[in-house]
Amino acid sequence: MKRPIVVLTGGGTAGHVSVNEALIPEFLERGYEVHYIGSYDGIEKELIGQGRPEVTYHAIQSGKLRRYFSMKNFTDPFKVGAGVMQAFSILRKLKPDIVFSKGGFVSVPVVMAARMAKVPVVVHESDVTPGLANKLALPMSNHIFTVFEETLKYVPSAKSTCTGPVIRPELFRGDRKEGLRIAGLSGEKPVILVMGGSQGSVVLNEAVRKELDWIAERFEVIHLCGKGHKDMAKEQVTGYTQFEYVTDALPHLLAASDFAVSRAGSNAIFEMLAVQKPMLLVPLSAAKSRGDQLLNASLFKSLGVAHVITEEELEKARLSDLISNLVSEKDVLIANMKKYNQTKSPESMVDLILSYKN
Repeated sequence: MKRPIVVLTGGGTAGHVSVNEALIPEFLERGYEVHYIGSYDGIEKELIGQGRPEVTYHAIQSGKLRRYFSMKNFTDPFKVGAGVMQAFSILRKLKPDIVFSKGGFVSVPVVMAARMAKVPVVVHESDVTPGLANKLALPMSNHIFTVFEETLKYVPSAKSTCTGPVIRPELFRGDRKEGLRIAGLSGEKPVILVMGGSQGSVVLNEAVRKELDWIAERFEVIHLCGKGHKDMAKEQVTGYTQFEYVTDALPHLLAASDFAVSRAGSNAIFEMLAVQKPMLLVPLSAAKSRGDQLLNASLFKSLGVAHVITEEELEKARLSDLISNLVSEKDVLIANMKKYNQTKSPESMVDLILSYKN
């Protein structure tokens, strides 16, 4: 008997992959054959294509969706077109029961191809307002699930549901001692986790390293600085450990941490909320993005579960003062976090996805 098939897509950043990573084990547990359509060189190829041997990875062409002028805007539509035909060929061969799209530019040709192949498409949006890829996907989707209730104002009400965030079960199985071992730290001082997202943050990296002497006297630091952004001159600082990027180790590093200084990508901040880490959020500025992280951070601040400072404000402030304020309000922040319980388990999310299959 032929096994049922699900196709997942999404990429460009880790945020467009992490929900898929959470769902893959549940699909496999239910006997599904899992296929993933991503790009040739995006982070999804590393995380899924190389990191998940139980999943069949298919690479296609995809052009980047830019909101600014670039000569590549004239050539990338041809890449998207080629990607549509590649994805269509894959879907026609697989005949999947459903396609689940997490967004990112690689998902656009997949969703278009699914519509052509008459395969149901379910879309997931993690930010307050839909990203450009998901905006393009909405007319071709059967349903969209959102993390934020506020997002429902921006999507068709007849085919949208707010589910809350999907949290990986392994996140709750992190071990503090293992995290300290991985980071090479003693745990004798409070530990701060600094996260700049999968691509790193120059602003955060510079802010931390500028005041590292003060910070290292009072805290131990786990710094996820992004690929190519290690500062080898800081390697010998006691109590300071740099990683370019982590995957399986993240639950342990979170367990080892007492506080977090982070960008405001939806998946990351909801994971820190789930494990109750007091956080200082430094959202990506509107000048560098479509402003989604600013909205995410603003909502978390309004819930009383995070402190927030903009990039522009951080340049004029002292990170040491901001960390001191975070420490002083630790109990209040954690108390507010305990009131928030709107997460969706991978099992429940898969139930919802499969309710739209052929």
